Amino acid sequence: MPVRIPTWRPRAPLQRLQLDWLEAAGVELACLRLDLVDPLLSGNKWFKLAPYLEQAAADGAQGVISLGGAHSNHLHALAAAGRRFGFTSVGLLRGEAQQTPTVDDLQRMGMTLHWLGYGGYRARHQPDFWVPWLARYPNFQVIGEGGLGLQGANGCSCLVEMAEAQLANIGWSDFDAWWLAAGTGTTLAGLLLGDGQRSVFGAQAVPNDHGVATQVATLLDEAGASARRYQLIEAARGGFARIDEPLRQFILESEQACGVPLEPVYTGKALMALRDFCEQGQLARGTRLIFIHTGGLQGRRVLMGASAGYTQV
Repeated sequence: MPVRIPTWRPRAPLQRLQLDWLEAAGVELACLRLDLVDPLLSGNKWFKLAPYLEQAAADGAQGVISLGGAHSNHLHALAAAGRRFGFTSVGLLRGEAQQTPTVDDLQRMGMTLHWLGYGGYRARHQPDFWVPWLARYPNFQVIGEGGLGLQGANGCSCLVEMAEAQLANIGWSDFDAWWLAAGTGTTLAGLLLGDGQRSVFGAQAVPNDHGVATQVATLLDEAGASARRYQLIEAARGGFARIDEPLRQFILESEQACGVPLEPVYTGKALMALRDFCEQGQLARGTRLIFIHTGGLQGRRVLMGASAGYTQV
């Protein structure tokens, strides 16, 4: 079926977080709970997808095609959107065919999957990569890996107003900066586009060679907004989607202390990087931050094992 313009406009609650290390550093933190917007279209993924789906509907596209790995939050959200809004979705996956909880979900939600191998996936940046796929799926809307692109960033800019509208609810009149995980840098760029005054701290959940710095700079340049204040912080802990025992324990202890579920690929690493920042005295006492919970809890199922606490679709 052709893509139709989605009318869903989710809102996420803003809530204060109380943690011992925040109190010791004199730092106040509130969390924009994007993990709560929907059980399946969770986190920042919908906000990146929505502008592409609107474009697909305007162009009369017959479906949507994108890329990701075997645990991809992006493909998970795209497949869920396809099922909910009634459009065809196609996923091109990194590596060889395998069954993971995420892949099981993609298949149950009706996404058509193609496995590219590792070499085939690395070719995704080649200028002719999409030619055979669009010959196979004519008139499909292409969405880059993770929703990367200016449209995706613009879709995330609404998060600024969403948080600002709730400041009085938590007893704040203002705050100093944003803190979030960065995978492609698209959501980080969106915050910068929506907020020209406050700083944004991006905890890189991927190694430096994944190009987050270049991607953010490119997005800001495309938007004519290169003069923005942001800092990228190394938080990959040895590689993308890797979890070590200190990170696992930090996630479990933090969840018990504040009641907010985390996952080890993005939000756990980002909050752990903030703890390290606080313990190193890199934030002035009295600083107020908003932490963007980017969702992705479906990814807990493999990395967190028995403590995942996520129900499959």
